[in-house]
Amino acid sequence: MEERKDYTVKQEQLARFAKALGHPARIAILHFLAKQKTCYFGNIHEELPIAKATVSQHLKELKDAGLIQGEVETPKVKYCININNWMLACELFREFFGICISKYE
Repeated sequence: MEERKDYTVKQEQLARFAKALGHPARIAILHFLAKQKTCYFGNIHEELPIAKATVSQHLKELKDAGLIQGEVETPKVKYCININNWMLACELFREFFGICISKYE
């Protein structure tokens, strides 16, 4: 039987970013955060037509993927784009889509 190979670190990271981007609410959150340096949870919640608990869950997914970061400023949490991982995601997607496109050129 053929031995299975593990996924590369890049493949795992790209999949983690893709999963985090897999919901329109998360895209909306990232779009909102990308327009400003930082903002508070309440600002994000006001932008979205969903419950606070749902916003919290989406923020957790984005944070777990490393696309955003949060800083506690009691009693609030301030969020921003994690620029290092944002740039990594851009590069990984560019590389991935570049491979796919070059196949058809």
